[in-house]
Amino acid sequence: MPQRVSRASLQVDQILADFVESRALPGTGIAQDHFWQGFADLIHTFGPQNRALLAKRDHLQTRIDQWHIAHRDHPHDPAAYLSFLREIGYLLPEPDNFQIDTKNVDPEIAAIPGPQLVVPITNARYVLNAANARWGSLYDALYGTDAMGPVVGGPYDKGRGARTVARARVFLDEAFPVQNTSHADARRYYVSNGALLIDDQPLVTPAKFVGYKGNPKAPDSVLLVNNGLHVELIFDRAHLIGSRDQAALADIVLESAVSAIMDCEDSVACVDAEDKTAAYANWLGTMQGTLTADFSKGGRPVTRALNPDRTFTAPDGKPLSLKGRALLWIRNVGHLMTNPAILDRDGREVPEGLMDAMITTMIAMHDLQKPDGLRNSHHGSVYVVKPKMHGPEEVAFTDAIFTKVEAILGLKQNTVKLGVMDEERRTSANLKACIKAARSRIAFINTGFLDRTGDEIHTSMEAGPFSRKDFIKRKAWIGAYENQNVDIGLECGLSGRAQIGKGMWAAPDLMAAMLEQKIDHPKAGANCAWVPSPTAATLHALHYHKVDVFAVQRRLAAGGRRAYVETLLEIPLAAYRRWTEAQIVQEVENNAQGILGYVVRWIDQGVGCSKVPDVHDVGLMEDRATCRISAQHIANWLHHGIVSEPQVITSLRKMAGVVDRQNAGDAAYEPMAPGFNGIAFAAALDLVLKGRVQPSGYTEPILHARRQEKKSS
Repeated sequence: MPQRVSRASLQVDQILADFVESRALPGTGIAQDHFWQGFADLIHTFGPQNRALLAKRDHLQTRIDQWHIAHRDHPHDPAAYLSFLREIGYLLPEPDNFQIDTKNVDPEIAAIPGPQLVVPITNARYVLNAANARWGSLYDALYGTDAMGPVVGGPYDKGRGARTVARARVFLDEAFPVQNTSHADARRYYVSNGALLIDDQPLVTPAKFVGYKGNPKAPDSVLLVNNGLHVELIFDRAHLIGSRDQAALADIVLESAVSAIMDCEDSVACVDAEDKTAAYANWLGTMQGTLTADFSKGGRPVTRALNPDRTFTAPDGKPLSLKGRALLWIRNVGHLMTNPAILDRDGREVPEGLMDAMITTMIAMHDLQKPDGLRNSHHGSVYVVKPKMHGPEEVAFTDAIFTKVEAILGLKQNTVKLGVMDEERRTSANLKACIKAARSRIAFINTGFLDRTGDEIHTSMEAGPFSRKDFIKRKAWIGAYENQNVDIGLECGLSGRAQIGKGMWAAPDLMAAMLEQKIDHPKAGANCAWVPSPTAATLHALHYHKVDVFAVQRRLAAGGRRAYVETLLEIPLAAYRRWTEAQIVQEVENNAQGILGYVVRWIDQGVGCSKVPDVHDVGLMEDRATCRISAQHIANWLHHGIVSEPQVITSLRKMAGVVDRQNAGDAAYEPMAPGFNGIAFAAALDLVLKGRVQPSGYTEPILHARRQEKKSS
């Protein structure tokens, strides 16, 4: 049992209390008693409201279930269905046109389209990698991935290196063309009278040259900019690559992950005070600028820290400084879960979202109060992504929470900027009203196909069996969802003020495919999109040099909406269920393998996000969103008799053996077969067999309970 101490009217786990009082509060100017009393007021004011909002979710879901059951024997009537959703208050009137008025937004959010990383905050090394991914070597990203063909190990391959250099020179010619010559032919780069010359020829657009290092006649580096993203050309004749290059060009460094989300939610396994404190401690390290991670690389000890800013000389001779790190968001948890780290005055676990709001904002004050050094926000803002909200009432609730937190901490109202994840059905159906509910805080919206699909299946569970997963995303609703998110964001004035984001590329080893396909995100008007690694961020940055996102947004805004709520709320049911037994088994086994591969690490090792091999041994980034859709899909088929419970259990047991084989090289791994009596396997069973009755189809209640069981055992 945890050791607890009394703070105001709260019972706080000693681990968390010690962290707050000895590490987090000092330096903020907030007195200890004031903090805890304000925290208690927050919990006792907003806790009941939180529970009421969750009860409303359940009430609406019950009404929707009843409607589908009553109409199951008749063809689906979309008009009657929409009328019913309006009648029960699920679908609300859309507000009149308005523009968001968020102020003091940093340029990484408002003005620089680019890649965005999402990283589990409990892993300090990953946090540092993500923060430092603001800049990345294009040569390394091309040479070390399948972007240049199959990856091979061993010593440096001169032929592959030459192809890498040639490919990079093509990029330079496309983004920074030179009059009368090509970067491929260049022998000398130098600065004369504030202008960059390449073999005595200027850039076609001279303003794209913005700085340099060293001697202007033979610079150590040259800084260029295109579509808001910087590119640094590194010259070094002593370098392995530079010594073979006619211009001594040793590397091309791209501004890559402009922003990054430090995740306290889907990619972590935080179930108690110990876990939450580890998460908060890493956030504190980023806000203080002191976070480090020690590890071994190539047999040598390495200490990683946050990168410093990058300094240059501008064309006019003045000093120029650029941030060396991504702008960091912190993703709080949603409204659903409670956490035993703190008990309220009635002995109940407090809503975890209230914990995150209070503690992560307080920690961010260390950044806000810095006069200099490694700053996150230069505009005095704190950036919080809030996931899994259902409709505008819950967004307004979040806005009120942060207004209260700011008042307690003595911060100016709207210091906290809000990112709204458009990943739940009631939010996407009422997106404009959701944005209006926090119009002075909104700095980010995005789509999340997996959670959105998981919620779609659960919300419409009683409507009938859903299509196979690959076919769900071919239906009209998903295109409407993706388009409406951008269109409404533009209608509400997010362009130039906030990010409009798109989802994750889930295959970190398939960079050639990413280079071919993910350009669709900036082409769709998204000024950020998620990538699974710093290397992927560097490669995805190439897309933002090819596509002027703000020009795309202007064109889309002029064209008006491309989709409406009628299409958005089409239910992707299986129209013709002519599946063979083999197709059904394959679908269930694919889902089962994904669930088990993720859950076994979550429960046994506390790993909330990792590269999990799929049923074909292709490594995919998995988090709770991927688990949610797979569990809900099997639960739907089970509920409608497409498969039986014995068939599902047989598939889970078979796939447990596959997952055991895939993890055979992990010394910390605990096999599930042949006993199938471990806590991880039991959790996977729960997610499927009890999936229909989980709140909104979320995985957290089961995962948290089973992880706590594992930790206590």
